[in-house]
Parts: sequence; C-alpha cells; structure tokens
Amino acid sequence: MSDSNGPGRVVVIGTVGIDDIETAHESVQGVLGGSATYAALASRFFAPTTVSSVVGRDFPTAHRELLSERDIDLSSLETADGHTFRWGGRYAENMNVRETTFVDLNVLETFDPKVPEHAIAESFVFLGNTDPSIQLRILDQVVDPRFVVVDSMDLWIEGNRQQVSRVFARCDCVVLNDEEARLFGGHANIPRAVRTILDLGPSYVVVKRGEFGAALVSDHGWFFAPAYPLDEVVDPTGAGDSFAGAFLGSLAAAGSTDEAALRRAVVYGSVAASFTVEAFSVDRLAELTRHDIDSRYVEFGDFAAF
Repeated sequence: MSDSNGPGRVVVIGTVGIDDIETAHESVQGVLGGSATYAALASRFFAPTTVSSVVGRDFPTAHRELLSERDIDLSSLETADGHTFRWGGRYAENMNVRETTFVDLNVLETFDPKVPEHAIAESFVFLGNTDPSIQLRILDQVVDPRFVVVDSMDLWIEGNRQQVSRVFARCDCVVLNDEEARLFGGHANIPRAVRTILDLGPSYVVVKRGEFGAALVSDHGWFFAPAYPLDEVVDPTGAGDSFAGAFLGSLAAAGSTDEAALRRAVVYGSVAASFTVEAFSVDRLAELTRHDIDSRYVEFGDFAAF
C-alpha cells in the first residue's frame, strides 16, 4: 500500500463472461457475467475504472457496449481467437446454496493479463476470483498500488493453497465469504480462521456473510455492516464481486484507507450487493444511478443507529 493522497483509479482484474443461471422460479441463458464485470459496474459509481480481462470472438457487441457506455475503460479487455468464458449455476429455493452446472474456461485458459500503462502506477487494485497464478502476475506488474483487494474461492484454496497464500501475503485486504474463510483458516470458528489469514500479512479481512451482512476485521477490531432487508432475492450471482467493486471504488474516491474510509466502504459494498441481487445478471447494476446508491447508503445508516 502506497501513501499517495487524493482520489485514484480502480483496476479490476477478473473474468468477463457469459452466464446461464437457474433459480427455483426462473432461468436465463447467455447473460453478461464474470467477476470483473460485476466489480467494474459497481466501482464506476465512485472512481475511474479499468478492466483487465479477455473475451472470445463470440462475445456479444451489446455486452461490450453496456460496459463502455458506462465509462468503464476497456482498453485492456482483450479479444482472443476462441470462445468466451462461460459459467452456469443453479440456486436452491433459499438462494443460499448454489451448484455450478458447468464451467468452460475457453480463452481464459491461455490468458496473460496486462495492465495498461495509464493504470500501472498507484492504482486501487481488485484481483477478482481467478487462478492465483494470474493474480500473482498482476501483482508483479502494478507499481506502488494504493490498496490491493483480493477475492478467492474454494476451488483455488483446496487446489493451490500455497499460491493463494502468496497472493494473500502481498495484498492489503482479503475478501472471502464465511465458508471460504473457514476453509482457508482451517477453523470452524470465524475469528480464529480470520486470524490465520491476517497472520499471512494482509491488514484487513472482509468476511461476506450473505443475508447477515459483512464484517471488516483487522488488528484494530471488528466492524459489522448489516444486510439490506429485501422482500425478494432474484439472483445472488455477482453480489460478492459488486461488494468488492463498490468497496474499492469508495476508497479510491476518498483517496484514503483510514478506519473511517474503510467502514464507509464496507457499507457502500453492502449497498451495491443489495441492488445486484434484485435482478438477474447485471440488469439492476446497469440501470442504477449514484443517487440510488447514496439513498440506500443513508438507509443503512438508519439500520445501524441505536
């Protein structure tokens, strides 16, 4: 983490893909998805945002335009010969259990990420959920990053724990859901699991707790943000990535990573996630305004006041 002051740029590295999603009540096919997509659409409300990823020749023009028309910098979104990354998921009735029905890496299998020149130095960096070897290559490219946030998942934790540990050690903040934190930390008890992660070197861990909100943990203590009480959850896909994008975007806009800025960022992350789940794919995120974001942020403050 560098000590530069003033607002900064967000660089998002992750997947841009095409999803098939099925819930107990409805299903959609061929919709825009990917960790970088959700994170960038949430970050752009706060700060200039650059995406580093790859798509295939089959990536729909409409999907690309949806991102570019919202002022997301796609100069590092490569188009490669082959097919775009595709993912399929099926959710149980309560939306808390998800089954991956298929994963087609396609052009991601040979992706060598590049950070564009204008975004290499002193950026706020989000390493979206992807192979830790790719995350390490990005860390080797960026110069004096202001703040680095990383996400991971059980696939990488179980299959390549050593590289995941190397990534965590080089980041400022690790974002995981509660089950991933338990898996990596080797403890059913969340505080003990989080301590295992902090001991690697990151200053902060954010534990995403779904309908129970999110927790920011550091050596200074714990901060809890509630979840927004929604009448209906349509599609949980991308909620965690939206959280991370808004979290980092808020920090970039503030140009600060002090305790007050971090707590505010956790709430903005929870706000973005709450909007994301109201519709399939990025439909809700794409239509939002900054006024919508700030209005719900105020509501969160009312929930937590006592």
